[in-house]
Amino acid sequence: MARPDLVHGESIGSLLQGVLADLRMLVREEIALARVEIREQAGRARAAAVKDPNIGARIIARVVGRRLALSLLLALIGFAVHAEDWPEFRGPTGQGHSSERGLPLEWSESRNLMWKTPVPGLGWSSPVVAGGRVWLTSAVRERDSASLRALAYDIDTGHEAVNVEVFRIRNAVLLNAKNSHASPTPIIDGDRVYLHFGADGTAALTTGGEIVWKARFPYVSQHGSGGSPVVYDDLLIFNCDGWDAAFVIALDTRTGKVRWKTPRRYPADQAYSTPLVIRVGDRDQVISVGAYRAAAYDPRSGREIWRVGYRDGFSNVPRPVFGHGLVYIATGFQQPSLIAVRADGTGDVTRTHVAWTQQRAVPLTPSPLLVDDVLYTVSDIGIAAALDAKTGAAHWLQRLGGNYSASPVFADGRIYFLSEEGMTTVIVPGPEFRVLARNQLDGTTLASMAVSGGSIFIRSDRHLYRIGTPK
Repeated sequence: MARPDLVHGESIGSLLQGVLADLRMLVREEIALARVEIREQAGRARAAAVKDPNIGARIIARVVGRRLALSLLLALIGFAVHAEDWPEFRGPTGQGHSSERGLPLEWSESRNLMWKTPVPGLGWSSPVVAGGRVWLTSAVRERDSASLRALAYDIDTGHEAVNVEVFRIRNAVLLNAKNSHASPTPIIDGDRVYLHFGADGTAALTTGGEIVWKARFPYVSQHGSGGSPVVYDDLLIFNCDGWDAAFVIALDTRTGKVRWKTPRRYPADQAYSTPLVIRVGDRDQVISVGAYRAAAYDPRSGREIWRVGYRDGFSNVPRPVFGHGLVYIATGFQQPSLIAVRADGTGDVTRTHVAWTQQRAVPLTPSPLLVDDVLYTVSDIGIAAALDAKTGAAHWLQRLGGNYSASPVFADGRIYFLSEEGMTTVIVPGPEFRVLARNQLDGTTLASMAVSGGSIFIRSDRHLYRIGTPK
């Protein structure tokens, strides 16, 4: 996966995805027209052939030519759809954005449901989508042990395509009732799938399900595993934040060997966040949120570039987001705050680069969502907020109802908030709060949704759903 080259806080990848989304819509319209014309021409050919075989042959030639053109269009749309993969936690940009169009506004257990398939075991890793498959991880209990497994499902049918054990752990007692032994989200990069189970192990698989390498980096965490990895060129980077050891580490994606390992500054403690790679000026940074402070590192060397402190924050979960030259960070438990930090500093920037701080309705688990000049959040108890991204001033605060762990998504010009109770609230982005739809599914939903191929993928405690509009 190539690094995201960022210009004024917006990735070139996002701009390209927008262009491809528009192209895909045009191609779909052309395909629909072509299919109608082919049917009409074929009917004319059959009728003409009865009267004059030569006229029928000429019409058939036009039909064949049209079908060849249609094949080329199908290949083109296949390329565009491939560009719309959802390969990691929070999608292709890592910030919850999709340029997909034509997504369903409303759904239920009986409406706009393309398929629903059972998922064995328990896991809260979010679905990722690429290469015609949806990938998850899960922990299948077997007496006192658990099998940590990689699962993949066919995107068209929902049929299971891969189910392989990657690690096995003993004394598989859940450390937190809302967590699982398979909470970090996989990441797909070309022909490799990288799986992370926190201190229980990290692995690379082929997209066919064969294990390429495995590694373990032990640490002790009060609540288990949570943060997901990120790929930067040929490095797999992730946080390991326990009370006994805390560090950020980069592995060689080909071998699983350590390329760099940077200890957290003291004091350190547990955290469960996912790094984010950004570009500031002429260099890349990997933003890593930990207990008591967040830091930007050089993704090639692990050298610290800057850091920002928050005195009482720990057990951080939300992934940071970036835009307008600012990194938006949720500081964690005890006295949660949302801070906006200018990303162009060096050293300790706590006193110099914090642009604003917000302390109302701050999420402990869901990540923020930046759309244009507005930053959206939802707290764990269901209070959503829209903030001016540059000043932190509140446009609105609204209670959505329910509890929240999943991070919101922006797609098809809408924002989707998924509650733990299976309810998705769809709103219009902007400084005024306006609900478009509320959609209920069965089961418990703590994983974040994925968007790909004109569909929404939602994982519950027992099933994986593909939500889409029937073609």
